Amino acid sequence: MTDNAVDVQVPHTGNGAIRVPAADVPQPGTSAVASSNPGFSGFIGLSHADQRLAGTGSYVNTQFSLEPPDQALCVGNGFVVESINTAIRVFDTHGNALTQPAAINQFFGLIPEINRTTGVAGDFTSDPKCYYDSANKGHWFLTVLREDTAGRTEVMIAVSKSNDPRGMWNFYSIDTTDDGQNGTPSNPNCPCLGDQPLIGADANGFYVSTNEFPFSGGFNGAQVSAMNKAALESGSLPAVVHINAGAMPTPDAGGIWYSIQPATTPPGGAFASNTEYFLSALQFGPSPLDNRIAVWALTGTSTLGNKTPSVNLTDAVLDSEVYGQPPASAQQSGPTPLGSSLKQEKLEFLASNDDRMNQVVYANGMLFSGVNTVVASNGATRSAVAYFIVTPSDSGGQVAGTMTNQGYIALQSDDVLFPSIGVNASGQGIIGFTIAGPDYYPSTGYAPIDATHGAGAVHIAGAGQLPEDGFTGYNAFGGSDRVSRWGDYSAAVADSDGTIWLAAEYIPNAPRTLLANWGTFVSQVQP
Repeated sequence: MTDNAVDVQVPHTGNGAIRVPAADVPQPGTSAVASSNPGFSGFIGLSHADQRLAGTGSYVNTQFSLEPPDQALCVGNGFVVESINTAIRVFDTHGNALTQPAAINQFFGLIPEINRTTGVAGDFTSDPKCYYDSANKGHWFLTVLREDTAGRTEVMIAVSKSNDPRGMWNFYSIDTTDDGQNGTPSNPNCPCLGDQPLIGADANGFYVSTNEFPFSGGFNGAQVSAMNKAALESGSLPAVVHINAGAMPTPDAGGIWYSIQPATTPPGGAFASNTEYFLSALQFGPSPLDNRIAVWALTGTSTLGNKTPSVNLTDAVLDSEVYGQPPASAQQSGPTPLGSSLKQEKLEFLASNDDRMNQVVYANGMLFSGVNTVVASNGATRSAVAYFIVTPSDSGGQVAGTMTNQGYIALQSDDVLFPSIGVNASGQGIIGFTIAGPDYYPSTGYAPIDATHGAGAVHIAGAGQLPEDGFTGYNAFGGSDRVSRWGDYSAAVADSDGTIWLAAEYIPNAPRTLLANWGTFVSQVQP
């Protein structure tokens, strides 16, 4: 099914502090590293080898080699659903695999990624996200972006028909080409790609936010889509409200809103009344640092079930701690068979990407999220995590917010990158991430977090066993500066019993392919 679009024009208000000078890199104290992990368990998740070899029947040997994994995770009803670029698998909560790795294109019924007999590429898919709605008898949501063989783009949405993810699913699509065809708006310089779909949900709606890039170059900013959640779960695509947030004014001349992250609410938690909240970062450039974030509210979400919804999106800019563009991460030395075969004896770095807002959770009346950031420590700049806990409010249709807590997770000589925070209904949370540096092979880690105490000590979850040795960091495969693609994002989510589940990229000592050796580790932590 394709979308039935409703375009909405929205106002903008908000103030904020002036961005900080580039020389003012934050220098936080370093986090302690715990020697034990009480309340922790975990298992090895999907790997590059699983992704490359996924598929049955006509989908056998049709998967590309890909870096990074783009981690998705959702948990509920005794199941753990993990997705990566471009495979999906179902586990039970003890880590037992209940299905074989399935190719994303096969799952959605699309043309395979590549026909290796003819060399013809099929549908391109990427950037999976997953959500379990514990209400209304329980339903699973999985989203990916797609570019079809005709050059049109869309967000694919799969919604399970039951609370068992191994059962049947309904499939929908939202056209993101935005070239005035197929009921889409005519945005500047489109046809466009709706990159990295971000998802959220409240009691009434399901929300997707993308970053719109014209194929001809440039950036149109964030695009927000809102739709009735109950209709999706019942098997029909309702009216989809499209909001061009990239066209809304920002506090900085020339700035364009990007990566507006919608919130999810944990099982048993109270949804915001008639409102979906979002957070976003404000480091528009050219300065590499900023000390502001934005809180957003989409009000009127109870009308999403109407033929003509009436919603309103507003934002407010909050002063925050300093954050900014992180450096690439070093890693511990070790064997690199792919690099050695290419006469490349120097280790790759891990790409920490940028300081866009990562996934957002609305729990106990507060919004929890974090970003990658640069910090100064031990005489050098490193990648670390800046986290934010915001108490939002809405009065007369205009959002506001208070910075309830904020801080950093940083190590003295190593790097922390790609955070995601899972928070249960009582406001107890765990923040997960990758750890790498001269003292660690790329590993997964976590730290407790709550609104009163901030973040606690760092714990090692999935201990890396080898260096990253993937193709994207080597010149022979088009890489540059020895920087390998990494993460793009991790995932964290609360289960109905209050435990927090985490998933992130690391390097296991496990079967690899010729071109890559990354894996994922899934953790369960009792806060």
